[in-house]
Amino acid sequence: MKLILTWLLAACALLVVAYIYPGVQVPNFTSALIAAAVIGLFNAVLRPILVVLTLPVTIVTLGLFLFVINALLFWAASGVLNGFHVNGFWAALLGSLIYSVLMLLVNTAVRNVLPR
Repeated sequence: MKLILTWLLAACALLVVAYIYPGVQVPNFTSALIAAAVIGLFNAVLRPILVVLTLPVTIVTLGLFLFVINALLFWAASGVLNGFHVNGFWAALLGSLIYSVLMLLVNTAVRNVLPR
């Protein structure tokens, strides 16, 4: 139940990002659902690998390179999908920051509404 609720709210968060920031375009809720699933998959599979591979750079930049990794994964998801578009790296960076803040709120809300 938590997974489905988080997925639906992640899609809503993507729609909010597209509404707030013109550098990210999501035309409809179906595209947002698919994009949220792909972003979640990329974050689960690719992000840990990239974090380990770029650990020296992340340490030198005091963790700020993790923002670049998030932006690259956000941008990569838009490259894989037709219904989700990001206008370049800087749009991906800002879009992923907004999306991360919204997902922090979503995860906190889901954790509080549906306890273990």
